[in-house]
Amino acid sequence: MAGEVRQLDDRKLAVLRAIVQDYVGTEEPVGSKALVERHNLGVSPATVRNDMAALEEEGYIHQPHTSAGRIPTDKGYRLFVDKLAEVKPMSAPERRAIRHFLDGAVDLDDVVARTVRLLAQLTRQVAVVQYPSLSRSTVRHIELVALAPAKVMLVLIMNTGRVEQRLVDCPGTVGETVLADLRGRINARAAGQRLPDVPGLLEELPGLFEAADRPTVSTVLATLFETMAEQREERIMLAGTANLTRFGHDFPLTIQPVLEALEEQVVLLRLLGETVDAGMTVRIGRENAYEGLNSTSVVSVGYGSGDESVAKLGVIGPTRMDYPGTMGAVRAVARYVGQILAES
Repeated sequence: MAGEVRQLDDRKLAVLRAIVQDYVGTEEPVGSKALVERHNLGVSPATVRNDMAALEEEGYIHQPHTSAGRIPTDKGYRLFVDKLAEVKPMSAPERRAIRHFLDGAVDLDDVVARTVRLLAQLTRQVAVVQYPSLSRSTVRHIELVALAPAKVMLVLIMNTGRVEQRLVDCPGTVGETVLADLRGRINARAAGQRLPDVPGLLEELPGLFEAADRPTVSTVLATLFETMAEQREERIMLAGTANLTRFGHDFPLTIQPVLEALEEQVVLLRLLGETVDAGMTVRIGRENAYEGLNSTSVVSVGYGSGDESVAKLGVIGPTRMDYPGTMGAVRAVARYVGQILAES
């Protein structure tokens, strides 16, 4: 009996999959006759009708009032996504195109700008890319350059390719020997460390220098710590908003609430979710806390250099979305961005 129930569940799931695929592909509500004709379900039209009635009763599909066919509900899309055996891989030419497009980037801003345009083109949805977070970055190198007898340029280079520069006015003349010594000691302790951990590793440095040089060392370190501690608002880049206009009929009343939500940086950051959670996240319809986005789905994933996620990227579109294709594109782009950050 348990095997029979299992089989029934698998069969209903096959019917639900077919309904989702057809509705996403045709934009038309799906009838049992079309399902039997288009999919090799291996059962009679009457059985498919019964399965559809059961799926409707359980809230996975519903009937729009104007049509004899059925369309998936948020709950139906959720089950479809949860039961996906695999996401659609990118073809070899698509992978080459992604690599070629991203390889041309000259700096971090360009990487983010190219990534967001590429995602919008690949998925034909709205793409969102979060800049790498300072707090989750590690130090690649810290450079100190003498610009004048008592003026030093401090350059902080992070593993994500992000670069911060500050001018330091020192309390006295800085000799090249002291500067080289300070540069060496800072990098020996700080390179490869996460930004929040660096101050604790460097706070004893002034005591290692001659008394006359300590005020200068303390001033340089104070500037470095301030640079690392700055809680800059997380930045986000958006592209492809115009793609939403192609889906006008997918939004119940008007596209306006969606457009308004996309203007709110805070909303977008919340949508992408916690950076710490690097795995693929799919939020469907009312799973999005923001009311204006109740008719959309959000697919997001973390990206970073090495194993650690430093930020998120993703796409926003109607719930009638090609989930396997969108998830495949988002994952592939995140992987390539991570490789570029690691190589930069």
